Amino acid sequence: MDYNEELHQQDLQRLRGLRLIDDDFMTACFDNYIEGAQLLLNIILDRNDLTVTEVRAQKVMKNLCGRDVWLDIYAMDTNCIRYNVEVQRADKGADRKRARYHSSIMDADMLKAGEDYSMIDESYVIFITENDVLGWGLPVYHVERHIDECNFLPFDDGEHIIYVNGELRPSNTALGKLMIDFFCTDANNMNYKELSDRVRFYKETEKGVNTMCKAMDDMRNDVRIENARKMIDSGKLSLEDIAEFSGLSIEKIRELAGNKTA
Repeated sequence: MDYNEELHQQDLQRLRGLRLIDDDFMTACFDNYIEGAQLLLNIILDRNDLTVTEVRAQKVMKNLCGRDVWLDIYAMDTNCIRYNVEVQRADKGADRKRARYHSSIMDADMLKAGEDYSMIDESYVIFITENDVLGWGLPVYHVERHIDECNFLPFDDGEHIIYVNGELRPSNTALGKLMIDFFCTDANNMNYKELSDRVRFYKETEKGVNTMCKAMDDMRNDVRIENARKMIDSGKLSLEDIAEFSGLSIEKIRELAGNKTA
């Protein structure tokens, strides 16, 4: 078996074990998938009337004065309410300050120069976490602003943050069934057809499998490029050595080095 074929077989093995709680697989399954995003948001928000009009994966929101953010899932409904859904297996990735930052970037992205602040639409930042990161043993946590001095009267500024606890998966609730689906590796064991159909496509059809294998190859290449950039920045190795260690061509390494000095 040659090296490329070996990598392909490794990708196929890895693909079989992927779940919706794994962010790369989740973003592939939900990208431009209105039905799946609609199901997800209706269950988490305990609604049945929410209609999604747009959904995108890995949407980049720019911050000219600071750190950009890549939203796992960005969606909008018929009332122009915006949603950012993030899946996080590591507790650190669901830090409360990160939720605050995502919310602020979404706000900044809505308002154009000269527009009144009242033009900012309602927004939700939703973290689906593998562990109970907030630690109170609840299936879902709704984080809202309120006024302390007015008997905790809601502030009603239109910002909402929700944490969904993936540790709790009761099979007798819609949210519990959703979390069961997020941790399934086999589409046949999933509860919701909208999700099982999508998982089956990416795991069992030729087109879907090829798409995921290409995505995994692209991720490997991104890692190689990032490692090469770090080696170039260190200034300790020749470009030829960096090409050998990173697995990239010498032409690509020269291009990266040229970009650093340009």
